[in-house]
Amino acid sequence: MEFTREKRMKMRLAGDRRGDQYPHSLQFYQQPPAENISLAEFESFAIDRLKLLKVVENLGVSYVKGGEEYKNKLQQELRKLKFQYRALIEDDYDARRKDHISHFILRLAYCQSEDLRRWFIQQEMDLFRYRFNELTDELVQKFLKYINLSYEAISKEVKEKLAVQLINSTPGLSGAKIEELMFYKVPLQDAMDLFRVRRVYLLDAFTYVPHTDMVAIVLNNFRTKLSKALALTARSLPAVQSDERLQPLLNHLSHSYVGPDYSIQKNTGKISIEHIDALSVKSFPLCMRQLHKALRDNHHLRHGGRMQYGLFLKGIGLTLEQALQFWKSEFIKGKVDADKFDKGYAYSIRHNYGKEGKRTDYTPFSCMKIILSNPPSQGDYHGCPFRHSDPELLKQKLQSFKISPTGITQILELVKGMHYQLACQKYFQLTHDVDDTGFSLNHPNQYFAESQKLLSGGRDVKKEPSEPENSQQKLSSQKSTNSCSIPNSSNIEGDTELEGLDAYFTED
Repeated sequence: MEFTREKRMKMRLAGDRRGDQYPHSLQFYQQPPAENISLAEFESFAIDRLKLLKVVENLGVSYVKGGEEYKNKLQQELRKLKFQYRALIEDDYDARRKDHISHFILRLAYCQSEDLRRWFIQQEMDLFRYRFNELTDELVQKFLKYINLSYEAISKEVKEKLAVQLINSTPGLSGAKIEELMFYKVPLQDAMDLFRVRRVYLLDAFTYVPHTDMVAIVLNNFRTKLSKALALTARSLPAVQSDERLQPLLNHLSHSYVGPDYSIQKNTGKISIEHIDALSVKSFPLCMRQLHKALRDNHHLRHGGRMQYGLFLKGIGLTLEQALQFWKSEFIKGKVDADKFDKGYAYSIRHNYGKEGKRTDYTPFSCMKIILSNPPSQGDYHGCPFRHSDPELLKQKLQSFKISPTGITQILELVKGMHYQLACQKYFQLTHDVDDTGFSLNHPNQYFAESQKLLSGGRDVKKEPSEPENSQQKLSSQKSTNSCSIPNSSNIEGDTELEGLDAYFTED
C-alpha cells in the first residue's frame, strides 16, 4: 500500500505524541520550550534563525512585501538556507521544534536594548505575515482557535444577506469575489486600524473582515504579545546571564558573524602596495575608503582606525612585511619618525598578524563589529559612515565620490530607516553600475572580494533598465523603524580575542 508524503507524516504523528506539542504550523510563541538541548544545537538554531531574519529584512527593503516577487524570492532563499518553513503548512515536528526554540533563543539575545528589540519584532512580524498568508482558510480558522482569538467565520447565509454592504465597504471586492472569500466577525476594538481606513463593514459593534485583511488583526495581536514578552525577558535576563555557558553566546549573537574567515588569506602577497590607492577607489567599501583617504591626507590614523583598516588590509592579502612597509612609509611623512614607528607601532602590526603576544591570527572586523562597537569620536575616522556620519556630511561625501543625486537619495532613505548594511550594498550597486549585487553584505572584505570578482569578470553582471522614480517610491514605501542590519551568523571566538588587541593600540 502506498501513501502520499502528507499521509505518511500524519500517520507518523498519530503514533507520536511529540506532535501534540506543535499542533499547528504557525506559532505565537506563548510558551517557552521546556526541553534540554545541547549548546551546539543552541548555537546552531540561533545562527540559522539570524540568517533567516536577515534574509527577511533584505527582501523587505528590496521588494514590495507580500508581492509575488517578494514571496518567490523568500521561498528561494529559504530553500537555499535549508529552512523547511514552507513544509510547516504540513505536519513536520522537527521544523516546528526548530522554529519554536530558535525564536526563544533570539528573544534572549535581542531583548537587551530598544534598538535590538525593535529590529527583532519587525523581522519576526514580516516572517509571520508571510507564513500566515500561506495558510488556507481552514488552517486560518484552526490557528485562530488555537491562539484563543475567537473570530468566527460568518455563514454563507449571513454573507449573502450582507453582500451589498460588504462590497461597498471593502475595497476591490465584487459579487464574484464575495462568494469565494471568507469573512470573519471581529469586535470593533480589535479592528480599529482597518476601521479607520474604511476597509471593513461595521454592524452592532462588530466588523466584518475579509480573509485577506485578517493578517492585519492577527499581526497586531502578535506584535503586542511579542513586545510585552521581550520586556519581561529583559527583566529576567540577569538570571540567564549568570550561566557562564550562555552569557558569551548571548552577548555576541546580536552583532556576530559567521561567513568566510578573512583571517585565512587566500590572496596573501597578491596585493601590491602600489595598487592600494587605485583599489580604494574601485573596490573598497566606504568605511575603508574613508580610512585610506584620511591616512593619505593626515599621514596618521588613531588606534581605532589602525585596527579597523589594518585588519582589512591583512584580509585582502597584504603580507606582514608589506603592512610594515605601508604603514611606516605613510607615518614618517607626518610627525612620526622611523625610530618612533619601530618602537611604538610596529609591534601592534606584528601582533595583528599573530607574531607577537598570544600569537593569535586576528580576524578582520565584520560590519556588525564596526557598527555596534567603539563608535568614533572627534578626530577619528573609523566606524561605519552610514551609521556614524551626520546625514548632511554623508551626502557631501557621496557627492564628492560622484554618486548620482537619485542614488544619494536612495542611500539616505536606507540610512534613515537604520538599514546601514543595505545602504552600503546600495553604494556597491551604484559604484559598480549593477542593479542586483547577488549577495547579502555582511563584511568589508566580502565587499572587496565581490568587487574584484565583478571587475575581473568572475561573475555575471545583473543589470536591468533603471527606473529611478519607481525605486524612490519603493524606498519610501518601505520606511520602517528597524535598527541596523543584523548579521547572518556568528564568530564568537574571533570577536572575543579581538577585544584583547585594544591594549596594543594605545598611542595616538
